[in-house]
Formats: sequence, structure tokens, C-alpha cells
Amino acid sequence: MDIYDQLKEKFEAEGQDINVHLNGLLHSKQMTYWDYIQTDALLNLQIQRTTQKDEMVFIMYHQINELLFKMILWEIEQIADKEKVSPTFFSERLGRVSRYFDMLSSSFEIMGDGMEIEQYMKFRDTLAPASGFQSAQYRMIEFASTELINLIDNRFRVSIDRDTPFSHAYEHLYWQAAGKNYETGEKSALLLNFEKRYMDDFIVFMQKYNTLNLWTKFKSLPKTTQKDIGLINAMRHYDHTVNVLWVMAHLNAAAKYLNSGKETAEATGGSEWQKYMHPKYQKRIFFPDLWSEDELKNWGVTNLEGHEIVEKN
Repeated sequence: MDIYDQLKEKFEAEGQDINVHLNGLLHSKQMTYWDYIQTDALLNLQIQRTTQKDEMVFIMYHQINELLFKMILWEIEQIADKEKVSPTFFSERLGRVSRYFDMLSSSFEIMGDGMEIEQYMKFRDTLAPASGFQSAQYRMIEFASTELINLIDNRFRVSIDRDTPFSHAYEHLYWQAAGKNYETGEKSALLLNFEKRYMDDFIVFMQKYNTLNLWTKFKSLPKTTQKDIGLINAMRHYDHTVNVLWVMAHLNAAAKYLNSGKETAEATGGSEWQKYMHPKYQKRIFFPDLWSEDELKNWGVTNLEGHEIVEKN
């Protein structure tokens, strides 16, 4: 009866009748693992375009990536939406996100060593102009992690600030260079298809996270909190994991296949993938003020893994 009273109070607060819900329980089915996880639906989402067996590995691997991206956005949203964030909460959520990216980084062996080069080079030709570049969730992770200025192509940062319209900033994001001719303004099919599907969503998302992204959120914390060594190290680890370790793992996996012939193969989306992907060229850095001048200068060249800040006596 105590539980009944609590439920009655809960439903009345929501303007509902508890008896309706109790009657519904009389007709409900038992919960099973496969119903809860939606196993049948999940396992029927892999549709091959070719007869190459290893294409299935490629499809499932990227679907797993998207699920992990969703988990990452879920964790970042908790930090963004929380009014008063403690260093412990901030660090713990960043720790979760970093572990997801650690999984992503190490998992590239699935592609690097888990597919026959000959099979890959056959089925990849059916994918053009699609590309992993077109992961909307990954772009949202970037928007949610740092201020837009840190995602702007280096060539255009001096002409863009916080008062710049989001639509204008969008046109100068670093990844536009993968499919845009800045002299003519012409965009590739890779970029046009991507924008047709997601650009409006991106603008809305950019607006929300303009003041709620991880970097801005960190800088809004009390000065004493910003000096918390555990939080700083969590920020640095996340930044380096996403923008160096994961990117390099992706680059190395791609290179094994695209450099396997007599000539270097072009990316399915048509981008100059070596320069586009390597962190030393784009220098994507979420939290620039947390790195020394030397670390920034050698970003993507020197291995910074494990270089944590130690509290001085």
C-alpha cells in the first residue's frame, strides 16, 4: 500500500489516474532481452550493396561508431544542461566520453586488419560519393565540445568572431575544405548531399551549444574550479584523444587500403584525405588554452599521450 500511495501521488501530480495504469498492467507482456534491446530491428539494419563478404564488416563497424557517437553526445548534453557543474561531475562525464573514444581509437584494428584489401577496393567503388565525412553526429560532437572559432579554417579565423552569423561561420568550418573550391565556391556532391540533409539541423545545434559547449562551460566555472588539476587533465585527455589519437588511428587504417596500389587512391568523397585528416595540418584543438605553446606547435607530431599536468607544491 505504501508503494500504491507513492504511485498514486506521482500520477496525480501528472494529472493522471493511477487505476488506468494499473488496468494497463493486466494486459502488458513480459519484458524480454530481445524486446528491450530491439535485437531483431538492430540486426536487420545491415544492407550490403555488393557480394563482397567483408562489406558487412565495414557496415557494422560504422554503425557501431554511430552508436558510440550517440553515447558521447548523451554525456556531453548532461554537462551542457546542468546549471551548477562540479569538477567531479565534469571530470566523470569527460572520463566516460574519453573511454568511448578510446574504444573508437583501438577499434580501427577491426578495419585495418579485419578486411581483405582486394574485397575492400571492390566494394568501396560502389560507395561514392558517400564518405565517413558525412557523419552528422561526429560534427555535432565537435560543435558541442568547443567554441566555433576553434573549428573555423585557419585561413578565415581573423574575419570571424562571436557576432558572425552562424550561416557564415558554417561556410568557413575547417571541414568545408574537404569538398569546396574557395576560389569558385563550387561544392562537391559529398558536401552538397551532406548539407541538403543536415545543414539546417547543424545551424540549430550550433546556436544551442554556442554558450553551452564544453570549452565555454569550463570557462564559466569559478576560477578555483578551473584550476582543478583532475578536471584540467580530463579536458586535455579528451582533447588529445579525439583530435590526435582517434584521427591518427582513422588515418592509418585508411592508408593501409588507399595506399595499397601503385598509386594512392582517392577518397570516396573526393577529398585530399592525407592532408584533410592529419591533425598537424588542420590542428583541430578543442581547448587551446590548456596546452603550452610547444604542445600547440607540435600538435599531431609529438605524442602527448599521458602528459598530464602535475600539481605543483
